[in-house]
Amino acid sequence: MEGELAGKVDRMRHILMEYGVEMIQALVILVFGLILLQFVMKKLRIFMDKRAKDRTRATTLLGIIYILALVTIITAALVTVGFDSRNLFRLIVMIGLGGIVILLVLRPYLPTLPFKVGNTVKVGSLLGKIEATTMVHTRMKTFDGKTVFIPNSKILNDFVINYHYTPTRRLKIDIPIRHTRDILKCKQLMESLMIEDPRVLLKPARPVVYVLNLVDGCIKMGARCWVNNPKFWITQCDLLEKILCRMDQEGITLAGRRQAIRLFHETPVLVSGQEDDPFDAGHPELNTSRTTGISYKSVSDEDEI
Repeated sequence: MEGELAGKVDRMRHILMEYGVEMIQALVILVFGLILLQFVMKKLRIFMDKRAKDRTRATTLLGIIYILALVTIITAALVTVGFDSRNLFRLIVMIGLGGIVILLVLRPYLPTLPFKVGNTVKVGSLLGKIEATTMVHTRMKTFDGKTVFIPNSKILNDFVINYHYTPTRRLKIDIPIRHTRDILKCKQLMESLMIEDPRVLLKPARPVVYVLNLVDGCIKMGARCWVNNPKFWITQCDLLEKILCRMDQEGITLAGRRQAIRLFHETPVLVSGQEDDPFDAGHPELNTSRTTGISYKSVSDEDEI
C-alpha cells in the first residue's frame, strides 16, 4: 500500500513538473477570459437596450456573441495545455454551432421573465424594483424597504406591469371644483402649469384638461400629460402642489361632499293608563311619547344644511 501511494505521488509530481506551467497559463487564460467576457457582455447589453428597437432579436444576438466568445476562450485554454489544436477546434466549433442553432430555434418557445434587473414592476399586489433574477426566484426591493423573493412560477402565472417597458407614461391629476363659472379658468390654469413644466412632454400627446364628471354638485376636472418614466412620481407631486396653490390664489374653490342632517318630531301623544299616577302628574313630560327621526342626504356645498 505504501509503495502504491508513493508511486502515485511520484506520478503526480512528474505531471506537475512537466505540465504545471501550461496548466497555470491555461487557468489564467480561462479566468481572465471569462471576467473580460462578462464585462464586455454587460456593456453590450446596455448599448443594445438604448439602441435596439426589437429586444428579442437583440437578446438572441447577444446570446450568439456570448457562445462564440466562450468557445474561443475554452479553445485557447485547452490548446495552451497541449491538446491537438485541429481536432479540438473542430469539436468545439461543432458544439458552439449546435448551441447557436438550439438558441435560434428554441428561443421563441422558452418562457422568459417580462423584465430585467433595474426595472420597476408590479407583480400581483407587489410593487418595487427588480434587484436580481435566478432560475428559481426573482429578488425585488419594494419602496418601503422590504426585500421580497418571488418564485418565477408565480411571475409567469400572474399579471405583471413593467413601468420601464415603455420610456414614457401618462400622468393623471383629477381636481374637484365647486362652481361652473370656474371651469374655463381652471382649465387654462391647469393647462398652463403643465406646459410650463419642462418635464412634461409634447409627444405622444400634448397636455390637455377635460371636464370629466358632475356628481352631487362636484365638477371633476382632469389634467392629462406625458412624462418620462423616471420622472413620473416627482412630476405628479409637483404639479399637484402647483395646481392647488394657484387655484387658491385665483379664488377657485375646491368641492367637498357633505351630509345634511335633518331632525323631525312627532306630535306628543298622551300615554293611556298613566293619568291617575301621582308621580306622573308632577312630571307631565313623562306622559307623552315623542319620536325623533334623523334623515341623511348627500348634498353639495351650495345646498343648505
